[in-house]
Amino acid sequence: MQKRWIIQEDFDGEAVHTLQQELGVSETLAKLIQLKGINTFEEARDYFRPSLEQLHDPFLMKDMDRAVNRLTEAIGNEEGILIYGDYDVDGTTAVATFYGFLSRFYNKLEYYIPDRYKEGYGVSEAGIRYAAQNNYSLIVTLDCGIKAYEKIQLAKELGIDVIVCDHHTPGDELPPAYAVLDPKRNDCPYPYKELSGCGVGFKLLQGFSLQSGIDMKELWAYLDLLAVSIASDIVPITGENRILAHFGLKKLNRSPRPGLKSLIDLCKTNKDLTISGIVFGIGPRINAAGRMDHAGSAVALLLANNEEEANLLAEMVNNKNDARRDFDSTITEEAIQMISTNEEFANAKATVLFKEDWHKGVIGIVASRCIEKFYRPTVILTESNEKVTGSARSVDGFDIYAAISECSDLLDQYGGHMYAAGVTMSIENVEAFRKKFEAVVAKHITPEQLIPSIHIDSIIKLNEIDRKFFNIISQMAPFGPQNMQPVFVVEHVQATNVKLLKEQHLKFTVKQPGTNVAFDAIGFGLGDYYDLVNCGLKFHMAFTVEENEFRGLKSLQLFVKDIKFDD
Repeated sequence: MQKRWIIQEDFDGEAVHTLQQELGVSETLAKLIQLKGINTFEEARDYFRPSLEQLHDPFLMKDMDRAVNRLTEAIGNEEGILIYGDYDVDGTTAVATFYGFLSRFYNKLEYYIPDRYKEGYGVSEAGIRYAAQNNYSLIVTLDCGIKAYEKIQLAKELGIDVIVCDHHTPGDELPPAYAVLDPKRNDCPYPYKELSGCGVGFKLLQGFSLQSGIDMKELWAYLDLLAVSIASDIVPITGENRILAHFGLKKLNRSPRPGLKSLIDLCKTNKDLTISGIVFGIGPRINAAGRMDHAGSAVALLLANNEEEANLLAEMVNNKNDARRDFDSTITEEAIQMISTNEEFANAKATVLFKEDWHKGVIGIVASRCIEKFYRPTVILTESNEKVTGSARSVDGFDIYAAISECSDLLDQYGGHMYAAGVTMSIENVEAFRKKFEAVVAKHITPEQLIPSIHIDSIIKLNEIDRKFFNIISQMAPFGPQNMQPVFVVEHVQATNVKLLKEQHLKFTVKQPGTNVAFDAIGFGLGDYYDLVNCGLKFHMAFTVEENEFRGLKSLQLFVKDIKFDD
Protein backbone atom coordinates (compact mmCIF):
# COMPACT_ATOMS: atom_id res chain seq x y z
CA MET A 1 0.00 0.00 0.00
CA GLN A 2 1.41 3.40 -1.05
CA LYS A 3 2.21 5.64 1.92
CA ARG A 4 2.45 9.40 2.32
CA TRP A 5 5.62 10.76 3.83
CA ILE A 6 4.92 13.76 6.03
CA ILE A 7 8.26 15.44 6.68
CA GLN A 8 8.42 17.60 9.81
CA GLU A 9 9.52 21.12 8.95
CA ASP A 10 7.91 23.20 11.71
CA PHE A 11 10.78 23.87 14.13
CA ASP A 12 11.40 26.73 16.52
CA GLY A 13 14.80 27.78 15.17
CA GLU A 14 15.76 29.83 18.22
CA ALA A 15 14.90 26.98 20.62
CA VAL A 16 16.78 24.48 18.42
CA HIS A 17 19.89 26.70 18.50
CA THR A 18 19.62 27.09 22.29
CA LEU A 19 19.25 23.34 22.84
CA GLN A 20 22.13 22.60 20.49
CA GLN A 21 24.41 24.91 22.47
CA GLU A 22 23.27 24.02 26.00
CA LEU A 23 23.03 20.26 25.50
CA GLY A 24 26.05 19.89 23.24
CA VAL A 25 24.18 17.90 20.58
CA SER A 26 23.93 18.04 16.79
CA GLU A 27 21.34 20.19 15.03
CA THR A 28 19.41 17.04 14.05
CA LEU A 29 19.19 15.88 17.68
CA ALA A 30 18.28 19.38 18.87
CA LYS A 31 15.41 19.42 16.35
CA LEU A 32 14.20 16.01 17.58
CA ILE A 33 14.22 17.26 21.17
CA GLN A 34 12.41 20.48 20.27
CA LEU A 35 9.76 18.44 18.44
CA LYS A 36 8.90 16.87 21.82
CA GLY A 37 7.82 20.32 23.01
CA ILE A 38 11.12 20.87 24.85
CA ASN A 39 12.58 24.36 24.51
CA THR A 40 14.90 24.83 27.49
CA PHE A 41 17.69 23.01 29.29
CA GLU A 42 15.46 22.52 32.35
CA GLU A 43 12.67 20.94 30.27
CA ALA A 44 15.24 18.69 28.58
CA ARG A 45 16.60 17.61 31.97
CA ASP A 46 13.12 16.65 33.20
CA TYR A 47 12.40 14.79 29.95
CA PHE A 48 15.65 12.81 29.84
CA ARG A 49 15.75 12.22 33.61
CA PRO A 50 12.18 11.36 34.59
CA SER A 51 11.43 11.10 38.31
CA LEU A 52 8.42 9.90 40.27
CA GLU A 53 8.67 13.22 42.12
CA GLN A 54 7.49 14.87 38.88
CA LEU A 55 4.05 13.24 39.23
CA HIS A 56 1.19 15.66 39.82
CA ASP A 57 -0.52 16.03 43.19
CA PRO A 58 -3.52 13.64 42.98
CA PHE A 59 -5.64 16.12 44.91
CA LEU A 60 -5.58 18.44 41.89
CA MET A 61 -8.14 16.05 40.35
CA LYS A 62 -11.78 17.06 40.80
CA ASP A 63 -13.51 15.00 43.54
CA MET A 64 -10.24 13.39 44.70
CA ASP A 65 -10.72 14.67 48.26
CA ARG A 66 -14.25 13.22 48.37
CA ALA A 67 -13.07 9.88 46.94
CA VAL A 68 -10.14 9.55 49.36
CA ASN A 69 -12.27 10.51 52.36
CA ARG A 70 -15.01 8.02 51.39
CA LEU A 71 -12.50 5.20 50.86
CA THR A 72 -10.85 6.01 54.19
CA GLU A 73 -14.24 6.08 55.93
CA ALA A 74 -15.25 2.72 54.42
CA ILE A 75 -12.06 1.07 55.65
CA GLY A 76 -12.37 2.68 59.09
CA ASN A 77 -15.98 1.47 59.43
CA GLU A 78 -15.10 -1.98 58.05
CA GLU A 79 -17.58 -1.63 55.20
CA GLY A 80 -17.64 -4.04 52.30
CA ILE A 81 -15.93 -2.62 49.20
CA LEU A 82 -16.54 -3.99 45.69
CA ILE A 83 -13.87 -3.17 43.12
CA TYR A 84 -15.55 -3.19 39.71
CA GLY A 85 -13.48 -3.16 36.50
CA ASP A 86 -13.84 -3.57 32.76
CA TYR A 87 -12.79 -6.83 31.10
CA ASP A 88 -10.00 -5.50 28.85
CA VAL A 89 -6.31 -5.07 29.75
CA ASP A 90 -6.79 -1.59 31.19
CA GLY A 91 -9.68 -2.75 33.36
CA THR A 92 -8.10 -5.98 34.59
CA THR A 93 -4.75 -4.35 35.41
CA ALA A 94 -6.67 -1.58 37.23
CA VAL A 95 -8.59 -4.13 39.31
CA ALA A 96 -5.43 -6.13 40.06
CA THR A 97 -3.64 -2.93 41.13
CA PHE A 98 -6.47 -1.60 43.30
CA TYR A 99 -7.42 -4.93 44.87
CA GLY A 100 -3.80 -6.04 45.25
CA PHE A 101 -2.81 -2.84 47.01
CA LEU A 102 -5.79 -2.57 49.39
CA SER A 103 -5.87 -6.28 50.23
CA ARG A 104 -2.42 -5.98 51.82
CA PHE A 105 -4.01 -4.33 54.85
CA TYR A 106 -7.81 -4.67 54.42
CA ASN A 107 -9.83 -7.82 53.78
CA LYS A 108 -13.49 -6.78 53.45
CA LEU A 109 -13.26 -6.33 49.71
CA GLU A 110 -13.85 -8.27 46.53
CA TYR A 111 -13.36 -7.62 42.83
CA TYR A 112 -15.99 -7.96 40.12
CA ILE A 113 -15.48 -8.18 36.36
CA PRO A 114 -18.65 -8.19 34.20
CA ASP A 115 -19.16 -11.04 31.76
CA ARG A 116 -18.63 -9.64 28.25
CA TYR A 117 -21.37 -11.86 26.82
CA LYS A 118 -24.00 -11.81 29.58
CA GLU A 119 -23.59 -8.27 30.92
CA GLY A 120 -21.82 -6.32 28.18
CA TYR A 121 -19.46 -3.40 28.57
CA GLY A 122 -19.22 -1.26 31.68
CA VAL A 123 -21.29 -1.12 34.85
CA SER A 124 -24.15 -3.63 34.70
CA GLU A 125 -27.37 -3.97 36.63
CA ALA A 126 -26.28 -7.50 37.58
CA GLY A 127 -23.10 -6.07 39.11
CA ILE A 128 -25.01 -3.47 41.13
CA ARG A 129 -27.48 -6.06 42.43
CA TYR A 130 -24.59 -8.40 43.30
CA ALA A 131 -23.13 -5.63 45.46
CA ALA A 132 -26.46 -5.06 47.20
CA GLN A 133 -27.08 -8.75 47.84
CA ASN A 134 -23.61 -9.16 49.36
CA ASN A 135 -23.73 -6.07 51.59
CA TYR A 136 -21.17 -3.96 49.74
CA SER A 137 -21.82 -0.34 50.63
CA LEU A 138 -19.08 1.11 48.41
CA ILE A 139 -18.28 0.34 44.79
CA VAL A 140 -15.14 1.65 43.07
CA THR A 141 -15.44 1.46 39.28
CA LEU A 142 -12.24 1.30 37.26
CA ASP A 143 -11.99 2.07 33.53
CA CYS A 144 -15.77 2.38 33.33
CA GLY A 145 -18.75 4.18 34.85
CA ILE A 146 -18.54 7.67 33.37
CA LYS A 147 -21.69 7.07 31.28
CA ALA A 148 -23.44 4.60 33.59
CA TYR A 149 -26.01 7.14 34.83
CA GLU A 150 -28.94 4.74 35.28
CA LYS A 151 -26.87 1.95 36.85
CA ILE A 152 -25.25 4.30 39.35
CA GLN A 153 -28.64 5.82 40.12
CA LEU A 154 -29.82 2.27 40.92
CA ALA A 155 -26.84 1.81 43.25
CA LYS A 156 -27.72 5.06 45.00
CA GLU A 157 -31.34 3.91 45.47
CA LEU A 158 -30.02 0.66 46.97
CA GLY A 159 -27.90 2.59 49.49
CA ILE A 160 -24.56 2.00 47.77
CA ASP A 161 -22.02 4.79 47.24
CA VAL A 162 -20.02 4.69 44.02
CA ILE A 163 -16.60 6.18 43.29
CA VAL A 164 -16.08 6.35 39.52
CA CYS A 165 -12.49 6.11 38.24
CA ASP A 166 -12.63 6.50 34.47
CA HIS A 167 -10.74 8.14 31.63
CA HIS A 168 -13.32 8.02 28.85
CA THR A 169 -15.04 11.14 27.56
CA PRO A 170 -18.07 11.99 29.75
CA GLY A 171 -21.56 12.43 28.35
CA ASP A 172 -23.68 15.56 28.78
CA GLU A 173 -24.49 14.61 32.36
CA LEU A 174 -22.20 13.02 34.93
CA PRO A 175 -23.45 9.93 36.79
CA PRO A 176 -24.88 10.53 40.30
CA ALA A 177 -21.86 8.95 42.01
CA TYR A 178 -20.43 9.93 45.39
CA ALA A 179 -17.26 10.98 43.54
CA VAL A 180 -16.35 11.06 39.85
CA LEU A 181 -12.63 10.93 39.04
CA ASP A 182 -12.08 11.58 35.34
CA PRO A 183 -9.48 14.07 34.07
CA LYS A 184 -11.66 14.58 30.97
CA ARG A 185 -14.44 16.16 33.05
CA ASN A 186 -14.93 19.70 31.76
CA ASP A 187 -14.65 21.02 35.31
CA CYS A 188 -11.56 18.98 36.26
CA PRO A 189 -8.40 21.12 36.66
CA TYR A 190 -6.03 18.13 36.71
CA PRO A 191 -3.01 19.12 34.53
CA TYR A 192 -2.71 15.82 32.64
CA LYS A 193 -5.77 14.55 30.76
CA GLU A 194 -4.52 11.32 29.15
CA LEU A 195 -4.22 8.84 32.03
CA SER A 196 -5.33 5.26 31.42
CA GLY A 197 -8.23 3.85 33.44
CA CYS A 198 -5.68 2.05 35.61
CA GLY A 199 -3.85 5.36 35.90
CA VAL A 200 -6.90 7.13 37.37
CA GLY A 201 -7.32 4.33 39.92
CA PHE A 202 -3.60 4.60 40.67
CA LYS A 203 -3.98 8.32 41.40
CA LEU A 204 -6.78 7.51 43.88
CA LEU A 205 -4.44 5.07 45.63
CA GLN A 206 -1.71 7.72 45.57
CA GLY A 207 -4.07 10.22 47.23
CA PHE A 208 -5.18 7.60 49.75
CA SER A 209 -1.57 6.72 50.57
CA LEU A 210 -0.60 10.36 51.04
CA GLN A 211 -3.51 10.99 53.39
CA SER A 212 -3.01 7.72 55.29
CA GLY A 213 0.75 8.03 55.64
CA ILE A 214 1.45 4.83 53.67
CA ASP A 215 5.00 4.55 52.29
CA MET A 216 4.85 5.26 48.56
CA LYS A 217 7.15 2.31 47.89
CA GLU A 218 4.10 0.13 48.64
CA LEU A 219 2.32 1.74 45.67
CA TRP A 220 5.33 1.89 43.34
CA ALA A 221 5.36 -1.95 43.51
CA TYR A 222 2.34 -1.87 41.15
CA LEU A 223 3.99 0.20 38.44
CA ASP A 224 4.55 -2.92 36.31
CA LEU A 225 0.78 -3.40 36.03
CA LEU A 226 0.29 0.29 35.28
CA ALA A 227 2.85 0.15 32.45
CA VAL A 228 0.93 -2.76 30.90
CA SER A 229 -2.29 -0.72 31.02
CA ILE A 230 -0.68 2.40 29.52
CA ALA A 231 0.81 0.41 26.65
CA SER A 232 -2.23 -1.77 25.93
CA ASP A 233 -4.82 1.03 26.03
CA ILE A 234 -2.81 3.03 23.46
CA VAL A 235 -2.84 6.23 25.50
CA PRO A 236 -0.25 8.96 24.76
CA ILE A 237 3.24 8.29 26.14
CA THR A 238 3.63 11.90 27.23
CA GLY A 239 3.80 13.76 30.53
CA GLU A 240 2.73 11.69 33.51
CA ASN A 241 2.11 8.56 31.40
CA ARG A 242 5.71 8.63 30.16
CA ILE A 243 7.06 8.88 33.71
CA LEU A 244 4.81 6.05 34.94
CA ALA A 245 5.63 3.89 31.90
CA HIS A 246 9.37 4.55 32.30
CA PHE A 247 9.45 3.23 35.86
CA GLY A 248 6.84 0.55 35.17
CA LEU A 249 8.98 -0.89 32.38
CA LYS A 250 12.00 -0.90 34.69
CA LYS A 251 10.09 -2.99 37.19
CA LEU A 252 8.64 -5.19 34.45
CA ASN A 253 12.13 -5.96 33.14
CA ARG A 254 13.88 -6.36 36.51
CA SER A 255 11.39 -7.76 39.02
CA PRO A 256 7.93 -8.35 37.55
CA ARG A 257 5.19 -9.91 39.66
CA PRO A 258 4.80 -13.70 39.10
CA GLY A 259 1.83 -13.43 36.71
CA LEU A 260 3.54 -10.95 34.41
CA LYS A 261 6.81 -12.92 34.54
CA SER A 262 4.93 -16.03 33.35
CA LEU A 263 3.48 -14.06 30.43
CA ILE A 264 6.89 -12.64 29.55
CA ASP A 265 8.32 -16.18 29.53
CA LEU A 266 5.54 -17.27 27.16
CA CYS A 267 6.49 -14.46 24.77
CA LYS A 268 9.93 -16.10 24.45
CA THR A 269 11.79 -12.80 24.14
CA ASN A 270 15.39 -12.33 25.23
CA LYS A 271 15.17 -8.53 25.01
CA ASP A 272 13.86 -6.01 27.51
CA LEU A 273 10.16 -5.37 27.04
CA THR A 274 9.15 -2.08 25.43
CA ILE A 275 5.75 -0.45 24.99
CA SER A 276 5.53 -2.22 21.63
CA GLY A 277 6.48 -5.54 23.23
CA ILE A 278 3.59 -5.20 25.67
CA VAL A 279 1.14 -4.24 22.90
CA PHE A 280 1.98 -7.29 20.79
CA GLY A 281 3.01 -9.78 23.49
CA ILE A 282 1.54 -9.44 26.97
CA GLY A 283 -1.53 -7.33 26.15
CA PRO A 284 -3.24 -9.72 23.71
CA ARG A 285 -2.81 -12.63 26.12
CA ILE A 286 -4.45 -10.75 28.99
CA ASN A 287 -7.19 -9.52 26.66
CA ALA A 288 -7.85 -13.03 25.39
CA ALA A 289 -9.19 -14.09 28.80
CA GLY A 290 -12.11 -11.67 28.52
CA ARG A 291 -12.53 -12.12 24.78
CA MET A 292 -12.90 -15.88 24.84
CA ASP A 293 -14.30 -16.48 28.34
CA HIS A 294 -14.43 -14.53 31.61
CA ALA A 295 -11.73 -11.97 32.37
CA GLY A 296 -11.62 -13.03 36.02
CA SER A 297 -8.89 -15.50 35.08
CA ALA A 298 -6.71 -12.60 33.89
CA VAL A 299 -7.11 -10.79 37.23
CA ALA A 300 -6.33 -14.02 39.11
CA LEU A 301 -3.16 -14.37 37.01
CA LEU A 302 -2.08 -10.79 37.70
CA LEU A 303 -2.65 -11.34 41.43
CA ALA A 304 -0.89 -14.74 41.59
CA ASN A 305 1.40 -15.00 44.60
CA ASN A 306 3.87 -17.62 43.40
CA GLU A 307 5.50 -18.99 40.26
CA GLU A 308 3.62 -22.30 40.25
CA GLU A 309 0.18 -20.68 40.41
CA ALA A 310 1.21 -18.03 37.87
CA ASN A 311 2.51 -20.58 35.35
CA LEU A 312 -0.70 -22.60 35.55
CA LEU A 313 -2.93 -19.54 35.04
CA ALA A 314 -0.66 -18.13 32.31
CA GLU A 315 -0.94 -21.38 30.37
CA MET A 316 -4.74 -21.17 30.57
CA VAL A 317 -4.71 -17.57 29.38
CA ASN A 318 -2.28 -18.44 26.58
CA ASN A 319 -4.55 -21.25 25.37
CA LYS A 320 -7.40 -18.76 25.16
CA ASN A 321 -5.14 -16.48 23.13
CA ASP A 322 -4.44 -19.32 20.68
CA ALA A 323 -8.21 -19.85 20.30
CA ARG A 324 -8.66 -16.09 19.83
CA ARG A 325 -6.11 -16.12 17.00
CA ASP A 326 -8.07 -18.83 15.18
CA PHE A 327 -11.33 -16.85 15.42
CA ASP A 328 -9.51 -13.64 14.49
CA SER A 329 -8.00 -15.17 11.34
CA THR A 330 -11.24 -16.79 10.12
CA ILE A 331 -13.43 -13.72 10.70
CA THR A 332 -10.87 -11.37 9.16
CA GLU A 333 -10.85 -13.46 5.98
CA GLU A 334 -14.67 -13.33 5.87
CA ALA A 335 -14.72 -9.57 6.41
CA ILE A 336 -12.14 -8.85 3.71
CA GLN A 337 -14.06 -11.10 1.32
CA MET A 338 -17.30 -9.20 2.05
CA ILE A 339 -15.64 -5.88 1.21
CA SER A 340 -13.80 -7.14 -1.88
CA THR A 341 -16.87 -8.73 -3.50
CA ASN A 342 -19.31 -5.86 -2.87
CA GLU A 343 -18.78 -2.84 -5.13
CA GLU A 344 -20.57 -0.46 -2.77
CA PHE A 345 -18.50 -1.61 0.20
CA ALA A 346 -15.26 -1.60 -1.82
CA ASN A 347 -15.71 2.04 -2.90
CA ALA A 348 -16.98 3.40 0.42
CA LYS A 349 -15.17 5.91 2.61
CA ALA A 350 -15.92 3.77 5.69
CA THR A 351 -16.45 0.10 6.44
CA VAL A 352 -19.47 -1.15 8.42
CA LEU A 353 -19.91 -4.94 8.39
CA PHE A 354 -22.43 -7.10 10.26
CA LYS A 355 -22.67 -10.87 10.67
CA GLU A 356 -24.76 -12.31 13.48
CA ASP A 357 -22.44 -15.22 14.36
CA TRP A 358 -19.10 -13.44 14.47
CA HIS A 359 -17.34 -13.90 17.81
CA LYS A 360 -17.87 -10.79 19.92
CA GLY A 361 -14.47 -11.14 21.55
CA VAL A 362 -12.42 -10.53 18.40
CA ILE A 363 -14.40 -7.97 16.39
CA GLY A 364 -12.14 -5.12 17.57
CA ILE A 365 -9.10 -7.00 16.28
CA VAL A 366 -10.89 -7.72 13.00
CA ALA A 367 -11.67 -4.00 12.62
CA SER A 368 -7.94 -3.25 12.97
CA ARG A 369 -7.06 -5.97 10.43
CA CYS A 370 -9.53 -4.48 7.92
CA ILE A 371 -7.88 -1.08 8.31
CA GLU A 372 -4.49 -2.66 7.53
CA LYS A 373 -6.00 -3.85 4.23
CA PHE A 374 -8.33 -0.99 3.25
CA TYR A 375 -7.29 1.93 5.48
CA ARG A 376 -10.50 3.69 6.42
CA PRO A 377 -12.70 4.07 9.54
CA THR A 378 -14.18 0.65 10.30
CA VAL A 379 -17.00 -0.73 12.45
CA ILE A 380 -17.45 -4.50 12.84
CA LEU A 381 -20.79 -5.66 14.23
CA THR A 382 -22.18 -8.93 15.59
CA GLU A 383 -25.25 -10.09 17.47
CA SER A 384 -25.19 -10.50 21.26
CA ASN A 385 -28.06 -10.84 23.73
CA GLU A 386 -30.67 -9.92 21.10
CA LYS A 387 -28.79 -6.70 20.31
CA VAL A 388 -26.13 -5.76 17.80
CA THR A 389 -22.81 -4.83 19.36
CA GLY A 390 -19.74 -3.54 17.59
CA SER A 391 -16.18 -2.29 17.79
CA ALA A 392 -14.93 0.72 15.85
CA ARG A 393 -11.38 1.60 14.88
CA SER A 394 -10.08 4.67 13.05
CA VAL A 395 -7.27 5.94 10.86
CA ASP A 396 -4.66 8.57 11.66
CA GLY A 397 -6.22 11.97 12.35
CA PHE A 398 -9.90 10.98 12.13
CA ASP A 399 -12.09 11.14 15.27
CA ILE A 400 -14.28 8.04 15.10
CA TYR A 401 -15.90 8.78 18.47
CA ALA A 402 -17.17 12.11 17.13
CA ALA A 403 -18.45 10.41 13.95
CA ILE A 404 -20.32 7.78 15.99
CA SER A 405 -21.76 10.54 18.19
CA GLU A 406 -23.43 12.00 15.09
CA CYS A 407 -25.22 8.66 14.69
CA SER A 408 -26.32 8.47 18.34
CA ASP A 409 -30.03 8.58 17.46
CA LEU A 410 -29.62 5.04 16.08
CA LEU A 411 -27.67 3.69 19.06
CA ASP A 412 -28.67 2.31 22.45
CA GLN A 413 -25.20 2.88 23.86
CA TYR A 414 -21.76 4.01 22.73
CA GLY A 415 -18.43 5.13 24.17
CA GLY A 416 -14.74 5.32 23.50
CA HIS A 417 -11.90 7.52 22.25
CA MET A 418 -10.80 9.27 19.08
CA TYR A 419 -9.38 6.08 17.58
CA ALA A 420 -11.45 3.30 19.17
CA ALA A 421 -15.06 3.01 20.26
CA GLY A 422 -17.85 0.54 21.00
CA VAL A 423 -21.52 0.63 20.00
CA THR A 424 -24.76 -1.19 20.81
CA MET A 425 -27.94 -0.92 18.73
CA SER A 426 -31.13 -2.71 17.75
CA ILE A 427 -30.79 -5.13 14.86
CA GLU A 428 -33.29 -3.17 12.75
CA ASN A 429 -30.99 -0.11 12.89
CA VAL A 430 -27.92 -1.77 11.37
CA GLU A 431 -28.53 -0.73 7.77
CA ALA A 432 -29.57 2.80 8.74
CA PHE A 433 -26.43 3.10 10.88
CA ARG A 434 -24.23 1.88 8.04
CA LYS A 435 -25.65 4.51 5.66
CA LYS A 436 -25.53 7.35 8.17
CA PHE A 437 -22.03 6.50 9.37
CA GLU A 438 -20.83 6.38 5.76
CA ALA A 439 -22.38 9.80 5.11
CA VAL A 440 -20.80 11.29 8.27
CA VAL A 441 -17.36 9.92 7.43
CA ALA A 442 -17.61 10.99 3.77
CA LYS A 443 -18.51 14.52 4.93
CA HIS A 444 -15.65 14.95 7.40
CA ILE A 445 -12.73 12.79 6.27
CA THR A 446 -10.07 14.29 3.99
CA PRO A 447 -8.53 12.47 1.00
CA GLU A 448 -5.17 12.54 2.80
CA GLN A 449 -6.61 10.74 5.84
CA LEU A 450 -7.50 7.78 3.60
CA ILE A 451 -3.85 7.22 2.70
CA PRO A 452 -1.60 5.71 5.40
CA SER A 453 1.16 8.08 6.39
CA ILE A 454 4.64 7.95 7.84
CA HIS A 455 5.67 10.95 9.91
CA ILE A 456 9.30 11.79 9.19
CA ASP A 457 11.22 13.63 11.90
CA SER A 458 14.26 14.60 9.85
CA ILE A 459 16.16 14.08 6.59
CA ILE A 460 19.73 13.12 7.50
CA LYS A 461 22.96 11.73 6.11
CA LEU A 462 24.05 8.20 6.97
CA ASN A 463 27.29 9.50 8.47
CA GLU A 464 25.31 11.35 11.19
CA ILE A 465 24.41 7.98 12.72
CA ASP A 466 26.80 6.71 15.35
CA ARG A 467 26.67 5.23 18.85
CA LYS A 468 26.25 8.63 20.58
CA PHE A 469 23.41 9.51 18.20
CA PHE A 470 21.67 6.22 19.00
CA ASN A 471 22.23 6.53 22.76
CA ILE A 472 20.58 9.96 22.90
CA ILE A 473 17.60 8.75 20.86
CA SER A 474 17.28 5.73 23.17
CA GLN A 475 16.90 8.06 26.16
CA MET A 476 13.71 9.43 24.55
CA ALA A 477 12.02 6.09 25.28
CA PRO A 478 9.58 4.71 26.20
CA PHE A 479 8.19 5.23 22.71
CA GLY A 480 4.50 5.18 21.92
CA PRO A 481 1.63 7.43 20.80
CA GLN A 482 2.70 11.11 20.70
CA ASN A 483 6.24 10.12 21.68
CA MET A 484 7.07 7.93 18.74
CA GLN A 485 10.50 6.58 17.95
CA PRO A 486 12.16 9.08 15.59
CA VAL A 487 11.85 8.23 11.90
CA PHE A 488 14.51 9.47 9.49
CA VAL A 489 14.94 9.65 5.75
CA VAL A 490 18.15 9.26 3.79
CA GLU A 491 18.11 10.23 0.13
CA HIS A 492 19.74 8.81 -3.02
CA VAL A 493 21.11 5.67 -1.37
CA GLN A 494 22.00 2.33 -2.96
CA ALA A 495 21.92 -1.24 -1.71
CA THR A 496 24.39 -4.12 -1.87
CA ASN A 497 24.23 -7.69 -0.53
CA VAL A 498 20.48 -7.72 -1.15
CA LYS A 499 18.62 -10.78 0.17
CA LEU A 500 14.97 -11.82 0.13
CA LEU A 501 13.98 -13.56 3.37
CA LYS A 502 10.99 -15.92 3.49
CA GLU A 503 9.78 -14.46 0.18
CA GLN A 504 8.58 -11.27 1.89
CA HIS A 505 11.31 -9.49 3.86
CA LEU A 506 14.17 -7.42 2.48
CA LYS A 507 17.70 -7.44 3.94
CA PHE A 508 20.58 -5.44 2.50
CA THR A 509 23.55 -3.16 3.16
CA VAL A 510 22.78 0.50 2.46
CA LYS A 511 25.35 3.07 1.32
CA GLN A 512 25.06 6.77 0.52
CA PRO A 513 27.29 8.35 -2.14
CA GLY A 514 29.51 10.98 -0.58
CA THR A 515 29.70 9.24 2.78
CA ASN A 516 32.08 6.52 3.90
CA VAL A 517 29.67 4.54 6.08
CA ALA A 518 27.39 1.59 5.43
CA PHE A 519 24.68 0.00 7.59
CA ASP A 520 22.82 -3.27 7.58
CA ALA A 521 19.13 -2.64 6.94
CA ILE A 522 16.03 -4.82 7.15
CA GLY A 523 12.55 -4.11 5.83
CA PHE A 524 9.81 -6.46 6.99
CA GLY A 525 7.10 -6.95 4.39
CA LEU A 526 9.04 -5.00 1.76
CA GLY A 527 9.96 -8.01 -0.38
CA ASP A 528 8.13 -6.56 -3.43
CA TYR A 529 10.99 -4.06 -3.77
CA TYR A 530 13.63 -6.78 -4.13
CA ASP A 531 14.19 -6.52 -7.90
CA LEU A 532 14.36 -2.71 -7.97
CA VAL A 533 16.66 -2.50 -4.96
CA ASN A 534 18.87 -5.32 -6.20
CA CYS A 535 19.45 -3.82 -9.65
CA GLY A 536 21.25 -0.78 -8.25
CA LEU A 537 18.57 1.90 -8.51
CA LYS A 538 18.95 4.80 -6.12
CA PHE A 539 16.15 5.31 -3.63
CA HIS A 540 15.01 7.29 -0.59
CA MET A 541 14.53 5.27 2.59
CA ALA A 542 12.45 5.95 5.72
CA PHE A 543 13.77 4.12 8.77
CA THR A 544 14.37 3.97 12.50
CA VAL A 545 17.71 3.19 14.14
CA GLU A 546 17.81 -0.02 16.18
CA GLU A 547 20.40 -2.06 18.03
CA ASN A 548 20.98 -5.60 16.83
CA GLU A 549 22.71 -8.24 18.93
CA PHE A 550 24.16 -11.35 17.31
CA ARG A 551 26.39 -13.85 19.12
CA GLY A 552 27.08 -11.33 21.85
CA LEU A 553 28.10 -8.54 19.46
CA LYS A 554 25.99 -5.38 19.30
CA SER A 555 25.71 -3.23 16.20
CA LEU A 556 23.42 -0.54 14.83
CA GLN A 557 20.88 -1.63 12.25
CA LEU A 558 18.37 0.37 10.24
CA PHE A 559 14.76 -0.78 10.42
CA VAL A 560 13.22 0.19 7.06
CA LYS A 561 9.64 1.45 7.11
CA ASP A 562 9.26 2.43 3.44
CA ILE A 563 11.16 2.97 0.21
CA LYS A 564 10.58 5.49 -2.60
CA PHE A 565 12.64 5.37 -5.79
CA ASP A 566 14.27 8.35 -7.45
CA ASP A 567 12.29 9.59 -10.44
